[in-house]
Amino acid sequence: MASQQQQPGGPMSQPGLQQPTSIQQQQQQLSQQQDFDPVHRFKMLIPQLKESLQNVMKIASLNLAHNTAIDNGIKSSDASVQRFDKSLEEFYALCDQLELCLRLAYECLSQSIDSAKHSPNLVPTATKPDTVQTESMSYAQYLGMIKSQISCAKDIHNALLECSKKIAGKAQPQGIM
Repeated sequence: MASQQQQPGGPMSQPGLQQPTSIQQQQQQLSQQQDFDPVHRFKMLIPQLKESLQNVMKIASLNLAHNTAIDNGIKSSDASVQRFDKSLEEFYALCDQLELCLRLAYECLSQSIDSAKHSPNLVPTATKPDTVQTESMSYAQYLGMIKSQISCAKDIHNALLECSKKIAGKAQPQGIM
């Protein structure tokens, strides 16, 4: 601390410059976290989707009015019109992004539910003994649960090995004949 105070250009001499950069960094981290949150991304894309849909409808109505005028002989086809296919493609791209956000949110929810189902109780940490909850399990219970999960994984592994040996055993006699 004393060495920072002695330096004329150090951070202690200009406290106004240090504070905004840390706030900006926190805001950037928050925005990055929100970019990865599919629900937040979905909420951000909805206004864009509404705007894109309005744009598609506006261009479609302008093109329809223009084509009607051409068919009735009021206008010639020389006037430029906006391209409907590009606006529709933009709308579909936003719909695809929304679909991906919803699928990702569903997958996150499924994993959360599976996690809660297979490990429903928390294990209290040694660093926070005051926060022991009534529904938390003891360390011995946690070890028992982990051992049962390991034995289940070993059983599945052994069953897969047996199946692969049976398949390999059936494939060899056919190759010999």
